[in-house]
Amino acid sequence: MGHKDAVVKANVDGVAFLFKKNKIDWLHGAGRILAPGKVSVTGDSGAVQEIEGRNIVIATGSDVAGIPGVEVAIDEKVIVSSTGAIALDHVPQHLVVVGGGVIGLELGSVWNRLGAKVTVIEFLDQILGGMDGEVSKQFQRMLARQGMEFRLGAKVTDVERTEGGAKVTFEPVKGGEAQSIEADMVLIATGRKPYTEGLGLEEAGVALDNRGRVEIDGNFRTSVTGIYAIGDVVRGPMLAHKAEDEGVAVAEIIAGQHGHVNYDAIPGVVYTQPEVASVGKTEEELKKAGVGYKVGKFPFMANGRARAMEATDGFVKVLTDAATDRVLGVHIVGFGAGEMIHEATVLMEFGGSAEDLGRTTHAHPTMSEAVKEAALAAFFKPIHL
Repeated sequence: MGHKDAVVKANVDGVAFLFKKNKIDWLHGAGRILAPGKVSVTGDSGAVQEIEGRNIVIATGSDVAGIPGVEVAIDEKVIVSSTGAIALDHVPQHLVVVGGGVIGLELGSVWNRLGAKVTVIEFLDQILGGMDGEVSKQFQRMLARQGMEFRLGAKVTDVERTEGGAKVTFEPVKGGEAQSIEADMVLIATGRKPYTEGLGLEEAGVALDNRGRVEIDGNFRTSVTGIYAIGDVVRGPMLAHKAEDEGVAVAEIIAGQHGHVNYDAIPGVVYTQPEVASVGKTEEELKKAGVGYKVGKFPFMANGRARAMEATDGFVKVLTDAATDRVLGVHIVGFGAGEMIHEATVLMEFGGSAEDLGRTTHAHPTMSEAVKEAALAAFFKPIHL
């Protein structure tokens, strides 16, 4: 925890340094849009300052969503959100995680590795609901071997404090008797929602969609001239690097240039051990769209570096257009997946094919050779399998 806090402080201080270096004024307080080109900032002391400018960018991020239809009193001690779950002062004996998405699995796996019993309750029939189904199934088996338990297809109906901790009540989504699990700590990890409350958006005329996100056009412009929005507060994946690229793009657009973000080539990483990484389409998405595709796979069990490192769990999966060989999606589960996904991202950014990737020389021995072999498998066949 001491190391974590030090890293966070260093990163925040680093941003403050970059502000100063680039002559950017930083006002610390609660911002509110008063009108196009005008913002008020209420500081910690309560003093209010008004500032004006030609353009405003809304980049307020997201907040914990909670459980739909269930009132939960998050105290960040026994019933915690992701905020509390990264600042515990002890390892819980039994942690129940409500939500089998990225945040729930990342934090659940951390405390599992540190010695906690972890039970994950998920509404869907699989973990990592938006990811490739085959990856999800294999990854769940890996986490189960590490000791994590899963209750899938389960709807949580109540979370309450008890004398010894907390109790979670849930029932099968498809119908059946309710069950309860008692634990000394519960993590609510059912997603995030855009942070739009109290910003003066309604008064300024900024339109929101039915999910509370700020509506934007293809150039990040809201319904009000001179007001833009980016990041978790608008449509698309809630990822820091997506928000960063949108910030660059909107700055370029405001400067009269042509900023652009390719949403088909944004990687996502689940920071567990092993990691899961993905970019582009899943098999399920391609089937639904009626796209003809090919699949190339290669297991880390057949990779020399993985065997040497005793990190043979997982595989690389490459999805290509059956007619053109263009890579449409790449999915990796295994040690270092978050580092390996980027060569696939670059390839897709430039419209590359599986043959392009498969014929590119990869250093030996490396884990990344599995990416090359999966690409070879997509357009012809792998060499080392």
